[in-house]
Amino acid sequence: MESTLHTHSLGGGFSQAPQQSARAFRAIMNAMARPGSIETLAEAQPPAPMSQAAGALALVLLDHNTPVYLAGDWDCPAVREWITFHTSAPFASAEDADFAFGDWAALQPLSAYRIGTPEYPDRSATLVVEMPTLTNTGATLTGPGIKDSAQLNLPDIPALQANAALFPLGFDLFFSAGDQLAALPRSTKVRTA
Repeated sequence: MESTLHTHSLGGGFSQAPQQSARAFRAIMNAMARPGSIETLAEAQPPAPMSQAAGALALVLLDHNTPVYLAGDWDCPAVREWITFHTSAPFASAEDADFAFGDWAALQPLSAYRIGTPEYPDRSATLVVEMPTLTNTGATLTGPGIKDSAQLNLPDIPALQANAALFPLGFDLFFSAGDQLAALPRSTKVRTA
């Protein structure tokens, strides 16, 4: 890889970092605390194929101690350089990553990601799944943070049910589409509508 960064790698971060990162952090935490809710994160402009919402999440949650795996088309020089410039996060294999970014097909197999251990269930991966759209339709979600139930379009209900069955082990997920973000913690139960 060239030692010089391309111009697109330098731009697209937060222009007013303290305020924008605080707003983005709150939106990310709201999404995780209220599974099925859809938050808007429009202030980052990462290179394609990374969405605005996934880019904002990267700016807020990644740092030099956070190994990142990029799957499929996301593993390209533009995204690598952007993440390196803005977060200093190192790149890792799927097995060693704290965060993995990509679309559902590229992130397979799910068995590659850490799910924690009984002693340290928090030592698991978080998957950031790029979706075509996010809507409050499809799978029914129940569990902590959901009053009665919520709905969210999910890519693979059986796989996500299997992940929830591992609780307190398992990985957590964020779903991004454009400037929208939703979350599915491992504690959320998933069933068909």
